Amino acid sequence: MYDTKSSWNNTINSCIENYLRSLICIDSYTLGHSDKNNDRYFYSYICGRRINWNESENSSIITSTNDTNDSDLTRRESSNDLDETQKYKHLWVECENCYGLNYKKFLKSKMNICEHCGYHLKMSSSDRIELSIDSGTWNPMDEDMVSLDPIEFHSEEEPYKDRIDSYQTKIGLTEAVQTGTGQLNGIPVAIGIMDFQFMGGSMGSVVGEKITRLVEYATNELLPLILVCASGGARMQEGSLSLMQMAKISSALYNYQTNKKLFYVSILTSPTSGGVTASFGMLGDIIIAEPNAYIAFAGKRVIEQTLNKTVPEGSQAAEYLFHKGLFDSIVPRNPLKRVLSELFQLHDFFPRTPNEK
Repeated sequence: MYDTKSSWNNTINSCIENYLRSLICIDSYTLGHSDKNNDRYFYSYICGRRINWNESENSSIITSTNDTNDSDLTRRESSNDLDETQKYKHLWVECENCYGLNYKKFLKSKMNICEHCGYHLKMSSSDRIELSIDSGTWNPMDEDMVSLDPIEFHSEEEPYKDRIDSYQTKIGLTEAVQTGTGQLNGIPVAIGIMDFQFMGGSMGSVVGEKITRLVEYATNELLPLILVCASGGARMQEGSLSLMQMAKISSALYNYQTNKKLFYVSILTSPTSGGVTASFGMLGDIIIAEPNAYIAFAGKRVIEQTLNKTVPEGSQAAEYLFHKGLFDSIVPRNPLKRVLSELFQLHDFFPRTPNEK
């Protein structure tokens, strides 16, 4: 059908352009004005060519010009490209594993899973609530609890109380965990979800108190319990008071699991370490980990400096630890809700009937 190499190149370039246009959603009917301009820029940036866009709203014709012979213009455009790249950097999320760029507009619908390598990127607690809990059934608990400064921790960089305030403003949460009740495929559950964005998900007095209250509520109401772990460990700004939370939560879980014979599922996401791993993270009746999650008690550097031994690469990854028997299963985000639903039904927790609702 095609006689020359040029025809083949034109056809291939046309296919690539059409694919990129559909991928980035350059469409005046579906995008707002500012989004449309941003998407147009990235389309031209990815194609590596200058693109003259018709300003007419009814026209979708794209014309390109080849500037390979104009070196001065090329240098000026390269400088502009660097500036523009920084300007629109917030529209993309770089994968921690393959360094591929994921378009932020689509990332949430893909459950924060990299489209290039399938790596599970970090996820906010609010997004996890949407992933796990049926729409319209979420009832938060203890939202007004905030940290004070119990040991008057002094820092040359930023006072502890000011740091808490800045995170509350930036993240929109009062603390590093959200707790509440809701329904998972119609099954009433109590759930606590840690948020690594808030001071590395560190466990202070308020985090420990909120989780303890959630466990006690689930005990009284005979609800199945889910705790999603994402934490760097105990919060050093509260000293030994942070370490006390380990015992407090573990004690509440002992009553929940042993005395009341209820069912607790622990979900380990990346990273889970320190006091969270040493307490409620590893106390689940069923312990589930996400693929490639970093799970440890102490970090690689701390172990090597303490023991003066080299820690093998990948020895703190979920897949390696699973083969060592540290937890029960590795479950990707896509089927997680269905897996949890089946586990709860296996342990005699069923969806409510219309009359019970």
